[in-house]
Amino acid sequence: MMGCTVLAPGLVTVVKGLARALAPSRLEDLPARFARMPRNRQRLPGLAAVVIGVGPVRHARRLGA
Repeated sequence: MMGCTVLAPGLVTVVKGLARALAPSRLEDLPARFARMPRNRQRLPGLAAVVIGVGPVRHARRLGA
């Protein structure tokens, strides 16, 4: 259980760091573009993140994290 407690924040930090390092100007425009999207389309990135995130979490659980 302690492995998950360390793994999860580490993964979030890596992903956020990569986004900021690779595309900082795109991150500035993102909130304005997101606010103009219809509500049902705003859910898609969240659902995609959940679907994509389940794989690494399940893999970590199999490895004993």
